[in-house]
Amino acid sequence: MTRELPKNVFKVGDPIKVIITVKKSFFLPVFYFLIEENFSNNLHSTDKQTFTKELILAGFKKECSFDYVIPKLPRGEYFINPLTIKIGDPLGIFESKRKFNMTNRFVVFPQYSELSYRVLEHQNNHGSTVSSHHFHRDRSMAVGIREYRSGDRFSWINWKASAKRNEMMTKEFEVIQSNDQFVIMNCAQNDLFESIVSFTASFLHTVLKSGIQVGFLTNNKNRDSFPIRGGEGHFQELLYHLAKIEANHTSPIELVLENELRLIQQNVSYNLITTDLSKNLLEKASLMKNREGSFTIFVIKAKSMVVSESEKSLISTANARGVKTIIVREGNFNAAFTGGNLR
Repeated sequence: MTRELPKNVFKVGDPIKVIITVKKSFFLPVFYFLIEENFSNNLHSTDKQTFTKELILAGFKKECSFDYVIPKLPRGEYFINPLTIKIGDPLGIFESKRKFNMTNRFVVFPQYSELSYRVLEHQNNHGSTVSSHHFHRDRSMAVGIREYRSGDRFSWINWKASAKRNEMMTKEFEVIQSNDQFVIMNCAQNDLFESIVSFTASFLHTVLKSGIQVGFLTNNKNRDSFPIRGGEGHFQELLYHLAKIEANHTSPIELVLENELRLIQQNVSYNLITTDLSKNLLEKASLMKNREGSFTIFVIKAKSMVVSESEKSLISTANARGVKTIIVREGNFNAAFTGGNLR
């Protein structure tokens, strides 16, 4: 028995054609083969026409094959497990059953697209506009010295220069621009979870393709976190994670912002992708924003879902605090970078 798949990687909605070939090692006639497939993750329940059993009239043929199609694949990682075959004759005189230990694995990635990405601007607490580009000091190489200022680190002090001038002098470091992004995805169970996954994949794809480095955190059961890196290999790792992820969070996203992101480096742009807003969430996001980084919340909504007055009030409050909050509609992800849709 052999089972052949055209490839091992698919996208949501793609069909898959599976070819099964049966070869007899003897020439004795077999009236029929009854073949049964065993799918993982309840893949067989995604479509009523999905193959589970097939009856093949073999006769004297030493080799025969057939194929079946799963028309629309859902997101996930799947295994087609050991196959069971039953042979016999119409009178029931001869009958035999055997399991073939063969397993085929394939992955169905979420749908994603390239967005019309542009760097978002943020407002500070006084209402003035600031760029989401951040600046930090490259402490690997000092470019000069200056007088000590309150708040300078003890390790920055240049003791030799301080002794010569008889006053405290600190190292001056080169200021470089940083536009690193860190994405947090809320894995709360709701009807829009697949849209959250799709928008997250699109956002990661677009930002990484533009040459920006990205880190990623999900509050799913395993609390998976990926460091800030760039490149196609990093995107494939994140995409594989999104293919398998489930809406099984164990901690509220507010708790994740409070506990987990303390370990993330400063001077990055934080991006939260979720479906709901709350006063507590905005307070946590505002604290993160004040740690020298910007914070953007993308709120995914269905096309016809009305934004409540309380949500509009929260969005206005968040924007006033410098936490950019954007409504993104299903099927219109590009609106994330054109101001969103409050209607």
